Amino acid sequence: MDLTERVRRIVPPLIVMAIVIAVWWGVVVRTESAIFPTPWQVVTGAAELVEDGTLWEHIGASLTRVGIGFGLALLVAVPLGLWMGWVGGAYRTFNPIFQMLRPISPIAWIPIAILWFGVGDVSPVFLIFISSVFPMIVQTTAGVHTIERRYLRAAANFGVSRSVLFRQVVIPAVLPEIIVGMRIGIGVAWLVVVAAEMIALRSGLGYLIMDSRNAGNRYDLVIASMVIIGAIGLLLDTGTRLLERLKTVRWRYVR
Repeated sequence: MDLTERVRRIVPPLIVMAIVIAVWWGVVVRTESAIFPTPWQVVTGAAELVEDGTLWEHIGASLTRVGIGFGLALLVAVPLGLWMGWVGGAYRTFNPIFQMLRPISPIAWIPIAILWFGVGDVSPVFLIFISSVFPMIVQTTAGVHTIERRYLRAAANFGVSRSVLFRQVVIPAVLPEIIVGMRIGIGVAWLVVVAAEMIALRSGLGYLIMDSRNAGNRYDLVIASMVIIGAIGLLLDTGTRLLERLKTVRWRYVR
């Protein structure tokens, strides 16, 4: 990618962000709000959190919970999705159950998580798992079902065994869909951990928002936490998209 192309990709988002910040600042100044902070107050609030070290502790706590819950969901979802996509009986048996559980809001699981696991790190890990496992199962299963049948028939005509066909044809063909499911799952997981931390924990970015609100109406810290949550979410999505550059999945994105 040359310099001109990089500029074309970077400049428009920066312009939009600058406009949003300018409008935000102008509205706060014009309304003379005594509660809602200006962008500069948010920056100074974030700097305060960085200086006393609490920001890194909360970020680390949230990322650790997401890493464990999402990792467990990935280990369960991918093999299960491949199995359901490859074996018709497994799909017919389990798909109705997953389609019933999938629309349930992860927030609705919070009372059950606290009842089962108490107030601690296990509850948010469970919530992250339950919220991210279903999108990845569905996406992986759909990826197997969308493989063009002519490829499978061609391999069968050459006498390729079913196990070799699964390893060398099905799995490589489904990898792009698995990455899409991972992007959806990590986004949901990051959203859910913040909500769980607001209710049942005393660490993490979700807790930081509630604590800032309750400890003297520090809305500058509330907004700073929200901006940081959004920035980390963007980084997580960008990191997941880097998997699209792998040789085994690059074919899917060639235009």
